[in-house]
Amino acid sequence: MTSEYKPSVTEAAPRSILFIIVSRIGDSLFATPAIRAVARAYPQAKITVLGHPKRAEVFQNLPGVTRVGSITKGRALLKGLLGGKPYDLAFVTGFDRPLVAYAQRVSRRVVAFAQGDPALDAKLTPAVPLPPFQSEHAVLQLLRLPEAVGVASAGLRLGFSLTAEEVLEARQRLVAVSLSQHRPLIGLQVASFPTKAYRDWPIEHFRDLCDRISARWPEGRFLIFGGPEEKERTHWLAAAIGSRAALFAGHLTLRQTAGLMSQIDLYVGIDTGPTHIMSAFDKPMVAMYHCLSSSHLTGPLEHPCAYLLNHPALGTDRCCETSHMGEISVDQVFALVEKALAPQFPEQGAR
Repeated sequence: MTSEYKPSVTEAAPRSILFIIVSRIGDSLFATPAIRAVARAYPQAKITVLGHPKRAEVFQNLPGVTRVGSITKGRALLKGLLGGKPYDLAFVTGFDRPLVAYAQRVSRRVVAFAQGDPALDAKLTPAVPLPPFQSEHAVLQLLRLPEAVGVASAGLRLGFSLTAEEVLEARQRLVAVSLSQHRPLIGLQVASFPTKAYRDWPIEHFRDLCDRISARWPEGRFLIFGGPEEKERTHWLAAAIGSRAALFAGHLTLRQTAGLMSQIDLYVGIDTGPTHIMSAFDKPMVAMYHCLSSSHLTGPLEHPCAYLLNHPALGTDRCCETSHMGEISVDQVFALVEKALAPQFPEQGAR
């Protein structure tokens, strides 16, 4: 049974607000429209966001956010035990009891999804019913939390905000690797995280796609993004492309990668954290989605130039982890690349 809460018309607007968002990159970014909605509704409030130590940086520099910090389930057990509630309102996006309990210790009011623990849920104001699994986009699901206290959406676009210094650093990095004079610049994200490797498009397909792009846009160059755990795939592709590629995988921080993303002309990638970061920029992007996690659930919303491809098994009884991403052909992806690049590079792209 979930608690019910109806905000009073005379209730004072919160002056200090806490968000606890301890999750992977994508799920962290999916919460940014909720943060934006709350910041828009309470412009005088100071908003603190606590994220996973390795992902909290995605919230840095977001409009309306006063402070960004980190927290874990283990650290939450020992925090907020000395009394006092510095926050008027807190939102918790996940289902970790220690994080919800910590929020209840430090905030006068806590909003979270129903945790399945009657004692814990009774203290939530409100405990928001969780919609059925994969019944709506992740952004819409997380917006249910502020909506539960009367806060309307302020847009569905994911948020990621670079500083002027980070943009300048990215431009200087392109100069350092002799890419600044080449166009189009195409960013590639060739792997998801290891437990979701079934989302990966065959690395040979990426090579063939790059060859097709180079034949059409000879001055184009490729930036290979990713982390150290993707070394085998990224190094193989870099060797296959040769001098047309710059390998950045494993050498940059998350925010440095985002800086480079802001400077490219096109992004091609699979469904994973960097793709969600890319969707915050007004740059053309082509993204591929496995049938178990379609673009309808995690794809960019309100993006001006996103071209999305879902696995052909989507919505069929043959959709499972063994549904191979190679069923999305190079021809299909290249056709979208042409649509994305041709408006900006019509002469070089002329047949």
